Amino acid sequence: MRAGARVAQEPVIVWTRPGRGTRGPAAVHTRAELAEVAVRLADRGGLAAVSMRQVGAELGTGQASLYRYLGSRDDLLDLMTDAVAGEIDLNVPLTGDPAEDLVALAVRAKDARLRHPWLLDVPPEPLRIGPNGMDFLEYALRALAPAGLPGRTSMEIVALLNALTEQFSRAELQTDRGLTSRQGAQAAYIGETAARGGHPHVAAALAQQSEADPAEDGQPRFERIMRRALTGLITQAADS
Repeated sequence: MRAGARVAQEPVIVWTRPGRGTRGPAAVHTRAELAEVAVRLADRGGLAAVSMRQVGAELGTGQASLYRYLGSRDDLLDLMTDAVAGEIDLNVPLTGDPAEDLVALAVRAKDARLRHPWLLDVPPEPLRIGPNGMDFLEYALRALAPAGLPGRTSMEIVALLNALTEQFSRAELQTDRGLTSRQGAQAAYIGETAARGGHPHVAAALAQQSEADPAEDGQPRFERIMRRALTGLITQAADS
């Protein structure tokens, strides 16, 4: 390396940064307190309501003082998402049936997302994970352990569980809010186009869907689909 060349620095994430900066007065707030305030703001006004300035105002301190604890708003988002991950009960005993244990875990994870709709607006990062997220991953992999799958396969199954849980949460929240005029028009287009012929499989699927039990809510449907997907993946991976 030539003299004077700069050495690339690895980004410092909130979990590897000291709890407070080395300069300035002693810290008077914890990361847990910052996360609690930010989550409360987001629950009340959505993710857009969360800013370093607003969190500081809620804590009775200036925005600049928060940089004794955080490097950026991304750090705050990390704290918030991990705080919600901490709401998922990981003390539920495992049954030894990987698919059933993962379905039950997915239900609890979806409930946490529905309690905090703003979570679905957090910019996706595959590795946005903190201490509580690590505990969630450990629990999920422990649930999968009886299947005896390779580590890479188990990680892929957990990733799929998270992706499906997020999509179902998004769809359920949208259903609760009702269709927008555009979505209603799109639904009508699909039905009318299928009814005109030329798409017999679409028409049959829509007809069978309309005949489904209207008393069935989103949760049984979510559990049924998750169970089929996870059972199929685990069985296929174990046989391959």
